[in-house]
Parts: sequence; structure tokens; C-alpha cells
Amino acid sequence: MMTVRHIERLWNSKSYQRLFADLVAARPEATFAFDRELATLPGVSALAIIRLDELSQSHVPVYTRLVRTVLASQREDGGWGDLATTALCLRALLCGNGDGVAIERGLAWLADLQKDEGIWPSAPLRRMPEDPLVSLFILFELGDNPRFRHAVRFYDALTWFQRYCSELQRPAHAMWDRVKLRCGHWADAGKGASLFAA
Repeated sequence: MMTVRHIERLWNSKSYQRLFADLVAARPEATFAFDRELATLPGVSALAIIRLDELSQSHVPVYTRLVRTVLASQREDGGWGDLATTALCLRALLCGNGDGVAIERGLAWLADLQKDEGIWPSAPLRRMPEDPLVSLFILFELGDNPRFRHAVRFYDALTWFQRYCSELQRPAHAMWDRVKLRCGHWADAGKGASLFAA
């Protein structure tokens, strides 16, 4: 169990790989196998922010240092390098009704990369092929946030997955089930109530 003291000790000793491993253990994020992308300083910082928020410990000093690290890691284009890390950093910054230019820029970056089909590419280039796992990770991390749902074509993404869910490989199909649980009750009658009927 990750405690504030444990997070602070590993953060202060710069044991980022160990902190990442401890934070992601027994979390749904572990099933995505994005270790290479998320085990970076912004990714670890974001996971720690999320965990501290879950513990209702956003008032501890390490929380502020973590937020500063995430903010300082944002790139000029508005993202945090790759799509998975950007989704995780945005989720962290949105904890506790976060607000600010960094969030708006990050959401705009994700919206700009969303493909016409409704899902995101495998890398931060629109011309790359769509990637169901990256898209599921983005929806899992941010799909329950109204600002995200308004910034992107949320229902287009859900519709894509509903249409192709039978073709998803086993890990992606399991994550689609988790995304439906997290996002399902936001599908209103006008835009997607039927998406989750099956």
C-alpha cells in the first residue's frame, strides 16, 4: 500500500523507477504495458499525484513538487511527449478540479491528434495508424472528466470501439470493458445511450 511517507521517501531519494513500480502495482494502468512511456519523470510524478489525490493528501508538500515537475515537463506543443503520458499528466492536473493553461493546451493537443475515425494514433503524429490500446488508455484516464469529453470527439471514440469491439484482441477487449464502466453513464440519450446496451 502506497502511503504519503513512502511516496515522499522514494521521490526525495530520486528512486523514480522503484516509485513507478510501487505506484503502478495493482492498478489498472499496469495492464496497459506502457512502462517505457509512463516510467518517465512526468509519468511517475503524475501517478504519484493521482495516488495522493486518492488518499486525500493534496495538501502535503511533496504534492506541490510533483505538480511543478509535471508542469515543467510539458512540451511547447502542449503534450508530454507521447499520448499515454499526456493522458496521465492531464488526469493528474485535473485532480481536485485543477484548472489552467497547461490543461487547456494538453486537451487541445489530444483533440488535434484524434483521428477522423474517433481514436488516436500510435504515436503523436496524425498520419500514424490508429491504436486501440493508446486510445483505450486515454479514455480510461480521462473519459470520466467533462472537460476532456467536451475537448475531444468523445462519442466518436466510443462509437469506434463499439463498432470494432468484437475485433479487439483480448487485452484490448478487457480494457474496453473497463472503459465502458468508467465512461458508460455519460453516454446520454442523444449521443450514445445505445453504445453500452450490448
